[in-house]
Amino acid sequence: MQIDLNFMQATFFLSLKALPVTLGITVIALLAAAPLGFFMALCGIYRIRVLQQLSALYISFVRGTPIVLQILIVYSLVPSLLNGFVVRMGWPINIFDINPIAYACLVFALNNAALLAELFRSGLLAVDSGQHEAALSSGLTLAQSYYRILIPQALVSSLPNICNLTINLIKNTSLVFLMTVKDVTATAKIAASYGYNYVEAYLDIFVIYILICGLTQVLFTRLERTFTHAY
Repeated sequence: MQIDLNFMQATFFLSLKALPVTLGITVIALLAAAPLGFFMALCGIYRIRVLQQLSALYISFVRGTPIVLQILIVYSLVPSLLNGFVVRMGWPINIFDINPIAYACLVFALNNAALLAELFRSGLLAVDSGQHEAALSSGLTLAQSYYRILIPQALVSSLPNICNLTINLIKNTSLVFLMTVKDVTATAKIAASYGYNYVEAYLDIFVIYILICGLTQVLFTRLERTFTHAY
């Protein structure tokens, strides 16, 4: 088998142009998942009965189903439900014109919210409870004690796990081609389909993800050192 280096080089730079889509989905999904994950973590810590049970059920569902299945369910079900609602309301909106990137961000946000909930819960429980009590006794409100005392320390202990979660999220975004999103993987596969140069395209994808995940790990390592020195 002969490798077409010219095609491989051209496809590599072509796939890099789709990198903002991959990174954009990753960042948006994490930012959207964080508040929901933190809320579910608090429900577990304070044992809010109904919400804790619902959160546990949701986390079990996410953990117990493949991400591919979650993508297919969201991409097949959500547009149909939204379209039915829009039609009943009589709004002049075509739901099927919505960019599939929005659905990709939604499914990965919902998936990672459950994973972040467990990370946040374990991180907050790792902080000495005496610090929380001391913060409240010194006059800080509950919100202030979390913002100034608990969250920064919990973040330090959780950063390695958040790094792993982020790297897994970056890799999982390669599945958004199932939603017709032209990310790095989809762009390379489309280019390869014309001349059946799939080996070269897959090697390009391999190199790009290795570089991105490696840089992500370096970034989190530096963040961990910064937060460790600060707290």
